[in-house]
Amino acid sequence: MIKCLLILDNDQDVLEILQEVFIYEGYEVKALQGTNNIFNEIAVCKPHVIMLDYILDGVNGGEICHQIKNNPLTCNLPVIIVSAYPKVINSLGYYGCDKFIPKPFDIYDLVNQVNQLIIPDNKPV
Repeated sequence: MIKCLLILDNDQDVLEILQEVFIYEGYEVKALQGTNNIFNEIAVCKPHVIMLDYILDGVNGGEICHQIKNNPLTCNLPVIIVSAYPKVINSLGYYGCDKFIPKPFDIYDLVNQVNQLIIPDNKPV
């Protein structure tokens, strides 16, 4: 089974590193600095897991997570929020995300956390 990961982060350097790491781990990766329509990206990529930075241009990662979790077609799709601002996330709530990982993170731990969320055939319709 090819595992697919959709990553949104506003930092191009972080995106490139995460893309390389997860490709090495056997993932198909779609890495974006932002999106105006997460559901179009999900429909094209059909990810097994979505990783969102909290700070994005435009709508924040928490709001994108909330949209995903409130849509009947994507509500079971695992979402990880990563952020260098854990106090903000703690005070605002976790937006229904499956995991929250504070930055900076250990790359091996991050890979392990993503792997734990992979459920075979858990792609949106």
